[in-house]
Amino acid sequence: MKGLTNKIIIVTGGNGLLGKAFIQDLNSRGAIPINLDKFSSHYSNDHHFICDITKDDEVISTLDKIIKRFGQIDGLVNNAYPRTNDWGTKFEDISAESWRKNVDMQLNSYFVVTQAVLAQMKPKKSGSIVNIASIYGVVGNDFTIYENTNLSPPAAYSAIKGGLVNFTRYLASLYGKEGIRINCVSPGGIFQNQPEQFVQAYQNKVPLKRMGNPEDIAPSVSFLLSDESNYITGQNILVDGGWTAI
Repeated sequence: MKGLTNKIIIVTGGNGLLGKAFIQDLNSRGAIPINLDKFSSHYSNDHHFICDITKDDEVISTLDKIIKRFGQIDGLVNNAYPRTNDWGTKFEDISAESWRKNVDMQLNSYFVVTQAVLAQMKPKKSGSIVNIASIYGVVGNDFTIYENTNLSPPAAYSAIKGGLVNFTRYLASLYGKEGIRINCVSPGGIFQNQPEQFVQAYQNKVPLKRMGNPEDIAPSVSFLLSDESNYITGQNILVDGGWTAI
C-alpha cells in the first residue's frame, strides 16, 4: 500500500482489541503508529504516550510532545472507547447523568483530539483522519440477536456513533480545501468471546456467516490513511460482512 511509509499516525486507544490491530497493520505497511492510551503497554516508549483523551489538558500536552519528538502528525485514528461502569444498562434504567457523561467521554473527546490534530495538519495542507464508528451509527439495532443473553446494546453507543458519522461529513466538507481528508470506518460485530447464542444468531443473519475480526477492519483504516485514497473524503466505509446490505 503506497503512501504510508514513515507517516506519523496517532491511534487513540491503541491497547484495545481494534487498536492493536490498527497499529500492527500500520507497522507492517511502513507507517510509524503512535499509541495514545490511558494505560501503559508493551509498545516502545518512543511510540507510546499515556494520555486520557477525556482530559483536555492531557490531550494538548501529549500532542505537543509528539510534535516535538516527531515533527509532524500525518494521520489520526479516533478509536478510543472510554465509557462509564454502567455502560450497557437497559434504556429505561439509564440516568441522565450517565448519558451525559458517556456522550462527553466519547463524542466530545473525539472533538477535542480532532480539533487539536487539525491545527497541526492545516499549515502543511495535508493529513488524513479516520473515525471509528459502527454499523449501529447507521442502522437500528436488531434486538432479536440479544434474546436469552445477558447482553444489552448501549443506547448511547448508537447516538454517539451516529453523531460521529455526520461529524465526519461536516469536517470533510470544511477541511477539503486544506488538503485534509476525514473519513469513517464502521465495523460490524467483532468476535470477542460473546455468548455462543449471540454469536450464532449474529452469524445466521450476516451474509458472510461469521462475525468480524480486528484484522478484517484494520486494512480499510490503513487504506484511508494512505495516499492510495487521496480522492476519498467524507465517506463511511462499512466493514460488516454485509450486515447493512440486507
